[in-house]
Amino acid sequence: MIYFVGAGSGAPDLITLRGARLIKEADQIIYAGSLVNPELLAGAKPGCHILNSAKLTLEEVLEAMLKAESKGWMTVRLHTGDPSLYGAIREQIDYLKALKIDFELVPGVSSFSAAAAALEREYTLPGVSQSLIITRMAGRTPVPEGEAISAFAKHQASMVIFLSAGLAKEVQAELLAGGYKAETPAAIAYKVSWPEERIFHCTVGTIYETCQANGVSNFALILVGDFLGQEYEYSRLYAKDFSTGFRQAKVNLTDALSALSSEGGEV
Repeated sequence: MIYFVGAGSGAPDLITLRGARLIKEADQIIYAGSLVNPELLAGAKPGCHILNSAKLTLEEVLEAMLKAESKGWMTVRLHTGDPSLYGAIREQIDYLKALKIDFELVPGVSSFSAAAAALEREYTLPGVSQSLIITRMAGRTPVPEGEAISAFAKHQASMVIFLSAGLAKEVQAELLAGGYKAETPAAIAYKVSWPEERIFHCTVGTIYETCQANGVSNFALILVGDFLGQEYEYSRLYAKDFSTGFRQAKVNLTDALSALSSEGGEV
């Protein structure tokens, strides 16, 4: 059996309970060494076979999985953050399906969630943005036509840009070309939830300058949008005049009488 496990954003205690249990039970762990906190491996049982996939090709990773299966081992494929985001898991899954090898996916805490927590912000603020765009800059890995950052920028939604700190100059140019104002709030979140975590507040017009000044070229997210500002509306969900399936709206008697009077009714 093979488990694809999200290791979380970095802090070893941000892995799920299920993920931590599987690490303890695994006979083999193949982990993404460039981004997964090695402290997570301390939970492995004695004798567990541990491989760093940063040094392996896809074929070598798959070969290690097959060898473990032939021995009746349980393998944990430990990916950074949540495997569903830039995890390169689809090709592994399809290979296992073709060979009818059982597997399971275990979600994890993504760095975009950890970044919001570090910034003490909410991506979906009423009156500001109700959408979050997760994307990356085209580099050695291209993006599909129509998914340029400048195209997404036209929506003015909250945005988290992965894997692009080394292309900060190009990111900034794309955001401005797409319609973000230079003064739009932005932030650079470096290694969120790791001991080395650093947060740099800036604007769209100073993203490149901020990365350069602080030596940030990798392991960072670029966050953009007015959700980083101070203006927003309160959620209607908890408003006293808003009914839900669990609570009836509370009517203000003074307001109700005033409304009735203005409509010509008797008071």
